[in-house]
Amino acid sequence: MRLARFAAADGAPRLGVVTGDHVVDLARAAPDLPGDVGELLALGPAGLDAAARAAEASGAGVALEEVTLLAPVPRPGKLLAVGLNYADHVAETGLETPEFPLVFAKMPSCVTGPYDPIERPVVSDRLDYEGELAFVIGRRCRHVSRADAPSVIAGYTILDDVSVRDWQMRTSQWILGKSFDTHGPMGPWLVTGDELGDPHALAIRTLVNGEVRQESNTRHLIFDCFGLVETLSQVFTLEPGDVVATGTPGGVGNAMRPPRFLAPGDTVRIEIEGIGEIENPVVQEARVAA
Repeated sequence: MRLARFAAADGAPRLGVVTGDHVVDLARAAPDLPGDVGELLALGPAGLDAAARAAEASGAGVALEEVTLLAPVPRPGKLLAVGLNYADHVAETGLETPEFPLVFAKMPSCVTGPYDPIERPVVSDRLDYEGELAFVIGRRCRHVSRADAPSVIAGYTILDDVSVRDWQMRTSQWILGKSFDTHGPMGPWLVTGDELGDPHALAIRTLVNGEVRQESNTRHLIFDCFGLVETLSQVFTLEPGDVVATGTPGGVGNAMRPPRFLAPGDTVRIEIEGIGEIENPVVQEARVAA
């Protein structure tokens, strides 16, 4: 199943199930189900099954071209990411391959929609892309084994771990350079594991203005999705709607010689096999007083 958040003509956010090139509004098809994605995921497989059945029974729904797709998880309780998790990306940075996952946080307020603009901030021109597979937690859990990890993942999506490189490197903690507003485009929807299949066998690529910059496969992850769940759940409770971005392949703009940073007018497109694509234009941030 493909679970999406979208806005129709009235602009109000809705939760829906994507079927082909249409989306079924669950508020109409299944009014007893929660309208919040985290609350729906918290119902576990029964909730997702009910949503799928309701969508199938309701008919075609609304054409995707008539709605605006939103981030499938608008404000995750935790938005975590993993650095240096593809060998070719490690090589281009000149750093050593980590022996333990390099986990950092992005602020949930950076999340934006799959086709919304990315802002180049007024304080830096070193804006970079990082195309990544992300997974979304489906149930509250702690101390999850690798073998049980698939059962706590509700589904998978695409995330651009947009990075402001000079701010990222000002300290050993990357959080500031990873958390600017609009620097977490996500979507276009959440694909459940039963539909996606093996998350560690997916082609992934990033294009800037149509030029392929990153091209790899999730089989090259150093620390894969299931191992990350095992590691993270030893530390804290994972909850429905938490999002984990798994890292980016080689080909980031900062590693090119000379570096090729994003500028207003550019378009970043990230594609992952079995999920789809997100595409975001780059614009200049307008300084607005609080």
